[in-house]
Amino acid sequence: MLNPQTIAIVDDDASVLAALVGLIRSFGYISQPFSSAQEFLNSDTIGECACLISDIQMPLMNGIELQQALQARGIGIPIIFVTAFPDERVQAKAVDTGAACVLHKPFTEDALVACLERALQYR
Repeated sequence: MLNPQTIAIVDDDASVLAALVGLIRSFGYISQPFSSAQEFLNSDTIGECACLISDIQMPLMNGIELQQALQARGIGIPIIFVTAFPDERVQAKAVDTGAACVLHKPFTEDALVACLERALQYR
């Protein structure tokens, strides 16, 4: 990839965060890790991100609330949600409010690549 895009990753589970960072880098993207939604919102790199991968279930501010905070700021980053707790109502809300994709943990590399390709088409 000549001009790699930056993918932000937000997950409060350090092992999942590290695994996603490595996986995204192996696909040729730049990965920017954040351990909380608030850390991402306070960062200077939001405008550089081509896509956001976020866990849904996180303390203090969950992924849906992060999505709403970004929308309130007028920031239209495509979002891929990941969750270990599939809840049809939460998934429907995420998609209805603009999520590019929702993946259930554990997911395959192929599923993540397909979601990334879909999300980056929005950009």
